[in-house]
Amino acid sequence: MTAATTPRLRALSSVTEAELNALGDVLIDCVDGGASVSFMQPLTPERARAFWRHVADGVARGERELLVAEDDAGIVGTVQLVLAQPENQPHRGEVAKMLVHRRARRHGLGALLMKGAEQRARDHGKTLLVLDTSSPEAERLYTRCGWLRVGTIPGYALLPDGTPCGTTYFYRALGD
Repeated sequence: MTAATTPRLRALSSVTEAELNALGDVLIDCVDGGASVSFMQPLTPERARAFWRHVADGVARGERELLVAEDDAGIVGTVQLVLAQPENQPHRGEVAKMLVHRRARRHGLGALLMKGAEQRARDHGKTLLVLDTSSPEAERLYTRCGWLRVGTIPGYALLPDGTPCGTTYFYRALGD
């Protein structure tokens, strides 16, 4: 991503094969870079596309929103807003799989994706969002975006190379 490129944010209501492939590339890059996002190394393109097909099914059912950040080369970031919650939590949503390709980091895409997810949550009448992360860089981003740290659970998951890692939970109350 060049400094002249203006990133765009777009919500996908359906996902094409080309978008599945691009999302798979972002996911694989993040896993290759050590992100603890539910997958172990090596993550194959087939497994990555299968994951995104599952997400696309949830989007089609209205259970989640899928936002993508794009530059002139295509999709370089994504975030999901999980809308489907238990019946006693209709006001809550969950932010999941906030991913930015390593080549596009440090250009404001993470903040753009988070603001987009928060706005979509408001549009759906959500007043509380939660997320978790095992990334110190992501923790800094979420804090800058106004999220509040709840705490860390040590040894919660594994990094893609098999090393145990903790996860830190955050929440954000959405005002007007």
